[in-house]
Amino acid sequence: MRNRTVAAIDVGTTKVCTVVADLNEGGTPRIVGVGIAPSVGLHKGLVVNINEARESIRESVRKAEQSSNYRVESAYVGVTGRHVTSLNNRGVVAITRNDRVVRTDDLRRVLASAQSIKVPSDRKLLHVIPRAYAVDGQAGVKNPVGMHGFRLDVETHVITAAVTSIQNLVKCIRSIGIDIDDLVLEPLASSEAILTPDEKEVGVILADIGGGTTDIAVFKEGSIWHTSILPVAGYQLTRDISIGLGLPFDVAEEMKKRYGSVMPVYEGRTDDTTAISQDGHGVSYQDLCDIIRARVEEILKLILLELPNSEYETLVPAGLVLTGGSSNLAGTATLGREILQLPVRIGAPSNIEGIADVLCNPAYATSVGLLMWGIKHEGRQGWSRWNFGSAVRRLAHRLKSLFS
Repeated sequence: MRNRTVAAIDVGTTKVCTVVADLNEGGTPRIVGVGIAPSVGLHKGLVVNINEARESIRESVRKAEQSSNYRVESAYVGVTGRHVTSLNNRGVVAITRNDRVVRTDDLRRVLASAQSIKVPSDRKLLHVIPRAYAVDGQAGVKNPVGMHGFRLDVETHVITAAVTSIQNLVKCIRSIGIDIDDLVLEPLASSEAILTPDEKEVGVILADIGGGTTDIAVFKEGSIWHTSILPVAGYQLTRDISIGLGLPFDVAEEMKKRYGSVMPVYEGRTDDTTAISQDGHGVSYQDLCDIIRARVEEILKLILLELPNSEYETLVPAGLVLTGGSSNLAGTATLGREILQLPVRIGAPSNIEGIADVLCNPAYATSVGLLMWGIKHEGRQGWSRWNFGSAVRRLAHRLKSLFS
């Protein structure tokens, strides 16, 4: 008998990555398939051409199925983009039973009460994450079930997304015959693969600098405190190089990856104008690094400006953890420490079993994190709010595969 499988699809601006894992009886994941395809039809995390995006996703899924020998029927899917917004909201209910014991259905009621915010018709709730409970005013309760009290409060982190942006993504994935187990905000997923429980408890910023967006999540006291998405990332870096040095975009991208550094070391070079070349195009090494450094500095400062509290030293003593493909640039952590005066480290997924060599890289934090989020929250998150007709569609796919 085969183990249970879980799949995740990270639809990014520069690449689509599908990861398939099987779970043993203890629920430990082992990566059995990875499929990476160049991303076309997306810009800054949003679908701009449904047909092109669908083909990129199809290619990524095909490669993952080929390497794992499993069929991907459903997956956890990452969501990002400037259309995502978040706020913290409270809910409160009375415990009216005679014994005054908090039960699971009271948790459901208090979460429903925290959800009762006015959401415009063009937006949908993506996540309502309980941060902390209070029983009769006693704050900081992680799990109130079984406690006695007259009143139960909850503080939640509420994340909403634009309906049309989500529908376009969902349409791309459904059209290749794959159902969606849940939609997960990408920085939340990345945090599962990158952050330690201690960092989340003390206070930490996670910034996932991808191709099209920089996804930010702030954790405090063990739970999510703030999330936001910046529409600047690796794409803007390459564009600056392309325009500043008069290079074709793909040559600029290759030069950024091969030679780019934000803290360039000039030792051993005859002068600071050392030339580097790629595909017949020559530029000054220092000019390349100066452009990269200026843009990375700007991104680091924008990350801090996104924090709702200016006293960031006390808010996030564990500092900043950078991940995502663009954090691979040499010297990024050193520059971060210099500018922000905070601890800064680069985070990559680790301790993954199976064929995971390629995934131990900051660029795959979201892909691995989606898988870990799926395993941790399986059965808890209701996907029904988007998943109309899902069971019927799944049955149709099964019948179709039987007769084909």
